[in-house]
Amino acid sequence: MSRQFTKEFKEDAARYYLEHKDLGLTECAKNLGISRTALCTWAKESRANNGEVPTRGSGNYQSDEAKENARLRKELRDSQDALEILKKAISILGN
Repeated sequence: MSRQFTKEFKEDAARYYLEHKDLGLTECAKNLGISRTALCTWAKESRANNGEVPTRGSGNYQSDEAKENARLRKELRDSQDALEILKKAISILGN
């Protein structure tokens, strides 16, 4: 399973690498406890986006309302899935 890193961690890691280029990419990644590939990707994204590393996930909502809407949509989906499972179980047990 892959590890999830916060946007702040990614930006800090990219900044660390850019400030310590004399160590090299591999050594910086080792010091941070991450893969060389991840650090390389974050550093490229940071350079291309003025120090920001774009991320996906729970931190990319426009507002608190958008975050709440996403949570409620997920909760509704989970409830609908549970209802479908119960319907199937009732039909199997009812016969």
